[in-house]
Amino acid sequence: MTPVLVFDIETIPDVDGLRRLHDHPDSMTDAEVAEHAFAARREKNGTDFLPHYLQRIAAISCVLRRNQRDGTPVFHVGSLGTLEDGEAVLIQKFYDLVARYSPQMVSWNGGGFDLPVLHYRGLVHGIVAPRYWEMGEGSESDSREFKWNNYISRYHMRHLDLMDLLAMYQPRASAPLDDLAKLCGFPGKMGMDGSKVWRAYQDGQLPAIRDYCETDVVNTYLVYCRFQLMRGGLTPKQFDTEIEFVQESLAELPGSQWIPYLQAFRVKPVYAGGDDDEEPEI
Repeated sequence: MTPVLVFDIETIPDVDGLRRLHDHPDSMTDAEVAEHAFAARREKNGTDFLPHYLQRIAAISCVLRRNQRDGTPVFHVGSLGTLEDGEAVLIQKFYDLVARYSPQMVSWNGGGFDLPVLHYRGLVHGIVAPRYWEMGEGSESDSREFKWNNYISRYHMRHLDLMDLLAMYQPRASAPLDDLAKLCGFPGKMGMDGSKVWRAYQDGQLPAIRDYCETDVVNTYLVYCRFQLMRGGLTPKQFDTEIEFVQESLAELPGSQWIPYLQAFRVKPVYAGGDDDEEPEI
C-alpha cells in the first residue's frame, strides 16, 4: 500500500515577525505584541485570526500508516522534532518525511490553512522541499506522474483535504472535524482546541499542545478510513479490521492522552457479512 501521511499543525503568533514588521518597542512583552496584532485584526476584519504568514508553527503532528517490506502493518503517531527544536527544524522534518515516503497526504483543512502556513514559514526559513513541490516538469518517469497528480493542485488526490472534498469545495458546507468525528463514533477533540493554543504556549504547556495535535491527526485518519469505506477503498471488513488495528496501536503508546481517547470510542462495527451478489431493491 502507498504510505498514508496525515498531518496537522498548531500555531502561535509570530511575535518576532510582528516586532520586525511594526517596530514595536523592546519594552512590550510578547503577549502585548500579540494582543496589539489581535486588536488591529479585529478592527479590520472582526476576528483575531492573523494572516497565514504571521502564524508561527509550534507543533506538527503526523500519523504515518504504512506496511513494512514484509507486509507487516505499521501505525505510527507522533509530533515532529523535540520540545527544544525551533520552527525551521519542524518544517524541514515534515518535508523530509514527504521526500522519504512520497505518501498519500491527508489533512482536514490542510489546503486552506496548514499547507499555506508551511509554505510561507518554509520560505522564511529557507527550507528545501523539492519532492513536495514536484509538478511533473522533470524527465524521470516518477516525476512525470506528478504532472497529473501532485501535492499542489487543489483537485488532485496526492494531497487529500478531506474537509474541502467532502464539502464539494464550498466553504459554507464545511464541517468541523470534531463534530464529524464524533458523529462517526470516533473520540473527537480531547481537552483543548485551537483557540486555546496561544494561552497554553504562554503557560509553558507545549507538551500538552503536541498531545492535542496528535489526537487530532488520529481523528483525521479515522475519518479518512470512513471516507475510504464510503468510496470503496476499504471493504466493510477491512474497515473494521483497520479501526481495531488503530485502537490496538494506540493502546501500546506511552502518552497519557490515549487512555481517555480510547475510552471515548463509540464506533460500531459495520461489517455484517451480506451477499455481494444480492440484487438491490427499488
